[in-house]
Amino acid sequence: MHAADEPILKIRELNKQFGTGCTRCSNSADRQLDRNYCPVCGTVYSCRDISFDLYPGEVLGIVGESGSGKSTLMKCLYFDQEVTSGEAILSVYKDGSFNLFEESSQQKRYIRNQLMGKVYQNPVLGLRLRFSSIGNIAEKMIAAGSRHVRTMEERGSELLTKVHIPVYRMKEAPENFSGGMQQRVQIAKALSNNPPILLLDEVTTGLDLSVQASVLDLIKHLQRELNISILLVSHDLGVIRMLADRTLVMLDGQIIEQGLTDQILEDPQHAYTQQLVHSLL
Repeated sequence: MHAADEPILKIRELNKQFGTGCTRCSNSADRQLDRNYCPVCGTVYSCRDISFDLYPGEVLGIVGESGSGKSTLMKCLYFDQEVTSGEAILSVYKDGSFNLFEESSQQKRYIRNQLMGKVYQNPVLGLRLRFSSIGNIAEKMIAAGSRHVRTMEERGSELLTKVHIPVYRMKEAPENFSGGMQQRVQIAKALSNNPPILLLDEVTTGLDLSVQASVLDLIKHLQRELNISILLVSHDLGVIRMLADRTLVMLDGQIIEQGLTDQILEDPQHAYTQQLVHSLL
């Protein structure tokens, strides 16, 4: 499907562990774990040798139960957490010849502000709930170097209109908004600097079904209009089915299956994926 394209993002052998490891668990070849946890020293191996490619204009879904490592993976990609080891190459950053995880904190801030946007499951992490909605967007633009107030106001109102926040509420603080509206403000903020990559972490969890549907419709529409690459984490296969071109299935910190979304939903190979798919039917 994307044979001619170079991936926009390549992740290779990403590892994230919490704890120092011990003789029983630190050798990856014969590591003896209880799921992703070492019962001897208590180290948790949240992400284990995660490798994948994300292509331009593609929506890549990551699905798995709570504790499978998918949210930790997203935190590592957005530098909310440090990786233990691994490589991330972004084709639009320094000709794709640098490992993002080894860049300085200043460069990581630049990548976060200019080249990626993230929408968090909990709006408290992605928004200042007491700032105005338009102020939230301006904040991300200022972080990326914007200084022109009128430009920021125009961009802010354009984006908030796009995500269906009425003009008369743009100066209002998101703390007064419903959950669905808060997520839409987060989406507008994440898009403020036209990033080529958008990270969406469980963005519809906790929303009513009708609100979920409208947020998903909005994401689908924006993705097509802007041809943005999206990494979409969810434990809900319905969300993945609606949005993702390809899907990775995670369990206990590892990718256990990957392929075209339709193929994974129609003909799952791994026992865990089969269980997931049958629970959806």
